[in-house]
Parts: sequence; structure tokens; C-alpha cells
Amino acid sequence: MSTVRKLLEGKGRAIYSVEPQAAVLDAIRLMAEHHVGALAVMRGAALEGIVSERDYARKVILRGRSSADTPVRDIMSAPVLTVSLDTSVQACMQLMTDRHVRHLPVVDGARVIGMISIGDLVKAVIAEQKAQIEQLESYIHS
Repeated sequence: MSTVRKLLEGKGRAIYSVEPQAAVLDAIRLMAEHHVGALAVMRGAALEGIVSERDYARKVILRGRSSADTPVRDIMSAPVLTVSLDTSVQACMQLMTDRHVRHLPVVDGARVIGMISIGDLVKAVIAEQKAQIEQLESYIHS
């Protein structure tokens, strides 16, 4: 079973973040610039929340709020669900499914060291299944 550690080795550990007092518009621009669906909300090195495109759609757009005037802290999801490097891909998928989230910050103690998405997990599962199929085909043909 694959772990978050292995997933991050292939994906990288880039962490895109925003401060709680930043305008939601700035957060959306940052997400678009980096082609990500969520940002860690950080005060210094401390993880305070997570803000996603879903938060924006549900807590700004649908409520008729202004993206330029609304601070991220007003729409972020907190407390944040996190995982460690040793968490299995399966456990991450279960957590995301049970809690209806699409992004999980990866932490080492209190330090944020990466972010994974449901897309990352699906890719990992597909790659693992492909490897298993290739092994079985090799075994059958030998």
C-alpha cells in the first residue's frame, strides 16, 4: 500500500499559502496562478485553515459577498484535517470521502510539508493498479 511520503516524492512538496487577513480575491488569483484548488491558510508557520474553490463558491458567490472585501479567515475551513507522511493512500481516500473534502495538508509535527488532493490520490491508485496488472500479466505469460 502506497503512502503520502511516496506520493509527495513523485508530486513534489510545493505549498501554496495565504494569510488569514488576505482578501479572498488574492487567494483566488493565487490558486489560478498555480493551478491548484486550495491553499493553506497560514499565520507565519502555523496552519490556521484551508481555503478552497468550493469555499469561495459557497461562502462568497452564493452569499453575494465581495471577493475583494472578504478576508480569507471569514470563509476558510477550520480546524483543518491533516495527514502525515506515513498515512496510507487508502486512509487518505477514506478520510476525504467521509469528511467530504478534496485537499489535505501534510504535516510533520506542527510543520506543513505538502498538500495532496483527491486527484493525486486517484493517480496513485491507478498507478498502483497498473503495476499490479502488469505483474499479473507477466506471471501469466511466464
